[in-house]
Amino acid sequence: MKSKLIITVIISIITFNIHAQELKAGDKAPDIVQNLITGEEFQLSELKGQMVLIDFWASWCKPCRKENPHIVEIYHKYKDESFKNGEGFTILSVSLDFKKEMWEKAIIDDSLEWPYHVGDLKGWKNAAAVKYNVKSIPQSFLIDGDGIIVGLNLRAEDLEKQLKKQLKKKSLFSSKI
Repeated sequence: MKSKLIITVIISIITFNIHAQELKAGDKAPDIVQNLITGEEFQLSELKGQMVLIDFWASWCKPCRKENPHIVEIYHKYKDESFKNGEGFTILSVSLDFKKEMWEKAIIDDSLEWPYHVGDLKGWKNAAAVKYNVKSIPQSFLIDGDGIIVGLNLRAEDLEKQLKKQLKKKSLFSSKI
C-alpha cells in the first residue's frame, strides 16, 4: 500500500514537471484549443503556414494595455509580408480575463483588429496559460509557419527586429522591369 502511494506521488511529480516545462526557442509550440470571443472553438494549428504572435494578456493588465498600440502597429506593418517560413503575420491573443465584457471592451478600445481572440474566462488558470507556463503578463511567443517558437517575450522594437530577421529575402530579379 505504501509503495503504491510513493509510486503515485513520483508519477504525479514527473507529470507536473513535464507539463510545467519552460518553452524555449526551437521548441514546437503546443497547440491551443479555446473558444474565440464569438464562441466558436479555435485551434492555434489552424494558423499553420503563418508567422504568429501568441500574446497572453488581460484587460486589467496595465503593461499589456500599454504594449497593445505597438502590437497593433506591427500587425498592420507585417500582416501581408512573406517570411522564410510563413506567409503573412497574425496574432493569437489569449485573454486571462475573468469577465467577457471587460475583455470585449479592451479589444475595442485598443483596436485589436485581428480575428483571433481566445480565452476561457478562468484568469491565471486559463488552460493555454497553464500549458505555456505563463507566470506573468504580457507574455508572448513568436512562432513560424511550422509552429516552431522563434522568439519569446518580444516587445515592440524586439518583435519588429525578429520579424525583419524572419522576412523572406527579395530577389533582385523578382521586380518587374
